[in-house]
This record gives sequence, structure tokens and C-alpha cells, in this order.
Amino acid sequence: MSVISRTTLAPGLEISRVVTGLWQIADMERDGRTIDLDAAARAMAPYIEAGFTSFDMADHYGSAEIIAGRCRALGDPARLQLFTKWVPKPGPVSAADVRAAVERSLTRLQMPAIDLLQFHAWNYADPSWLDALFHLQDLKREGLIRQIGLTNVDAAHLRVVLASGIEVVSNQVSCSLIDRRAAGRLAAVCAEFGVGLLAYGTVCGGWLSEKWLGKDEPAWETDGTWSQMKYGRFIREAGGWAALQRVLRAAKDVAARHDVSLTNVATRFIMEQPGVAAVIVGARLGERAHLDDNQRLCRFQLASDDRAHLEAAIATLTPIPGDCGDEYRVPPFLTASGDLSHHLDSFPPPFEVRPGPNGTTKCFSGTPWEPLAGYSRATRTGSRIHVSGTTATHGSRLVGGSDAAAQTHAVIDKIAGALQSLGGRLEDVVRTRIFVSNVAHWEAVSRAHGERFARIQPANTLVEARLIGDEYLVEIEAEAELGHL
Repeated sequence: MSVISRTTLAPGLEISRVVTGLWQIADMERDGRTIDLDAAARAMAPYIEAGFTSFDMADHYGSAEIIAGRCRALGDPARLQLFTKWVPKPGPVSAADVRAAVERSLTRLQMPAIDLLQFHAWNYADPSWLDALFHLQDLKREGLIRQIGLTNVDAAHLRVVLASGIEVVSNQVSCSLIDRRAAGRLAAVCAEFGVGLLAYGTVCGGWLSEKWLGKDEPAWETDGTWSQMKYGRFIREAGGWAALQRVLRAAKDVAARHDVSLTNVATRFIMEQPGVAAVIVGARLGERAHLDDNQRLCRFQLASDDRAHLEAAIATLTPIPGDCGDEYRVPPFLTASGDLSHHLDSFPPPFEVRPGPNGTTKCFSGTPWEPLAGYSRATRTGSRIHVSGTTATHGSRLVGGSDAAAQTHAVIDKIAGALQSLGGRLEDVVRTRIFVSNVAHWEAVSRAHGERFARIQPANTLVEARLIGDEYLVEIEAEAELGHL
């Protein structure tokens, strides 16, 4: 039997480098189907005996948390590491809401503390996502959560979270031979702050396997599992079926050298990427285990010529657009349905909106200075929106700490929230004015502005100015014209 390699994700949390994902429980229960929960819990035992003691799930993966809790009650709980996710709907989040969500998962998992609670945010322009994370940090101090992780968070917002003092140890993102977004800015931020990547989608819902090598393209939009429908969209973005076949042939060549499966090669390639703490391999409990195949992942390593052969095939692909997690936030939505209809009904406005004089509409972000100085966060007049000078403030908190780039991203999020509240978006911005308290920060601020506005390219001015509040490194105001594109 192979020894399954392990890694320390955080102090006191040693995990298997091959984590078993339980997202397919939701697919097994699709359309009202039911499964035997106790049988599914018993089906976890062979994984544990083989050394795959770490399991990943979420509050919305059907009965996954309940199944894991029953498995925990059946055996030795000290051997298990159970990770779950909390994916709240957009909108205000109170401390009571966060506690209720965590306690619900604790009850299902039959645990005194969650080993790793991973948080997903739908809309960075709505600062409620930061409220939720600060509340989770409080519950970590209280002992209900051992470690906090993120899921589907891009490089910019991982920096915002970490610079704000939230103790995050991991970020779970899509990563595969088809999807290399995590190898860019995100990997650099993870290395800077010591955050481990948990890579899912390493076999693209099963598309990266011998089963599809040399085959005709199936009707992936209507047939197969949710995972296959989702990653079929990734394949289309990467260049389509012919592009997939090029990658499959390269992976098959490497697999033949090592006497392993094509799927092994696809997963092992991601395991060996910088910053990847573990890969998550899905399981259909009680149906297919693939334990022997998973164990082979720890029996071989890729040589430099193997990696070069795979990289040559990857270089022929069209890069997946955006950064990690964008598939859930901006078009094209690379989800099973191709939109967010099976996740959300609507997005509430991030900030309070009120009618103003002379046909204007105003929004207010809730800072104490707005009523004190008599101004709005933004005012809409016809098709124009003017956004006031904005700092990285949320309530009484400074967001982004002393990191100039993180503060800039937080400011731009707040501007985006004001625009969304008044019917606009960042793409409508035609001018920004940036004020930095110390000209030494100009490059970090400019690079952050460049990340967010690279495709929009508004008119821009940057000057050094003395800001009110020594903690503020940057302030930005913006003008937007709706319908100009």
C-alpha cells in the first residue's frame, strides 16, 4: 500500500495532499433523488484506511456534511480532517448570521470545532463579505473554527483579506492543465503571505481521462454530471474539443512513460505546482472509489521533460479569462448552467440609495463622515455618476492595513459598490483621480489600479496629497457615464 503524502496546512492541521471532495453528493441527489446516508458514510471508510483522511465539502453540497458527520461518529474522529464551506447569499451579514451558519455545520459534522471553514464571496463590491470574514475571525478566537480558508478568491482580494489581519491559511481554486489562472498573480500572493492553494477541478470533471482521448465531442451542455457540464464550458473557452485532444495526447504520452493513468498525470502536474498544498479529487460515495488510481499519485513524480511536454500542449490553449473565481462573478459564467441561476436569485444594492433634489439619486456607504460633512458616497444625475473621494474605510475599520495595493483594491471595490447601487458598473468609469499620501506608494497603487482598469482605461490623474488620517495611503474619486460603451 502506498504511503499517502501529507503536508501541514497550518499549525495543528496536517492534511493529506490528496483530499477527497464530496461535491458530487449534490449531483447524486439531483432532481429529488435520495441516497442512503449511512451507506454513504460507511463508503468513506476505505478512503480513510488507505490514508485519504481529509475530506472537503460545503453547506450546499446536498447531504455531504451530514454524511461526513455520521462517518466521524462511526470511527476514530481524531484521524479525520473535515473541511467545509460557507456560501451565504449576497447582502448584509450579521454576527448572529455567521454564528448560526457555523453552528449548523458543527451540528451536521458532529464536531466541537470545524477543522477548516472556507468562505465564498459573490460580490466584492458589497462590503458584507468583509463583515462575514471579521465575524468568522471572532469565532476562530472563540474556538468554534480551527482555521479559516477562502474559496474562489482572486489575487487582489486575497491580498485585501490578509493585509486586513484576517488569518487565512488556504484558498481553494480551480486549477488544471486547462485552467492555469492560479499560476499567475494568485500564486505570487500566496507565496508572499504563506497561504496554501487547495486545487480542485484538476481533471475537469472527468474530461481529462483516457475515456475522451480520440473521441467525438459529446453533448456536454445537456448530458453528464454537473461537473462535466461546468468544465465543458472551460474547455470551450480554452479552444474547444480539438484543444482538449492536444492536451490529452500529451498527458497520455507522459502517462505511458510512468505506467500510470492520464488522470494521474493531470493531477500530479497540479500537485507539483508552486504553492499547491493539496489537490481535491471528487468521489461518488458508494458508486466509484478510484482508490488504486488515487494511490498512484504518490508513487511517481514528473521529470523536467514530462513537464516540458505538457507545457508545450498547454501553450496552444486560449487562456481562461480573468482571475480565479471570476467564473462565478463575471461573464462568461463558467458554471454548470452557464449563469448563476442555480446559485442566486438576485444581488441587492451594496449601499443605501435615496432620492435627492433636482432628480438626482444618491447612495451612502455608511461612513461617519458622510452625515458630518454633508455629502453622499455617489450621486447620479441622468446618465452620469460622480463618486466622492473614497478611502479604504468600512464602518469603523480600515481595510487593507498598511498595504498600499490592498487599500487601493478596497477603495475600487467601494467605488464599484457605489456604482452598482446607482445602476452602474466599473466599466462605465471614464475618469479616476488618485491621491497618495506618500509618492513612494505610487507604483503599488498604480499597479493595483491597472489590474482593475486595464480593459476600461479611464482618464486618470495621480498626485501626492496630504490625506486626512495618517492610516490612509490612497484616496480615489471617479466619474462614470452610463451607456457610453
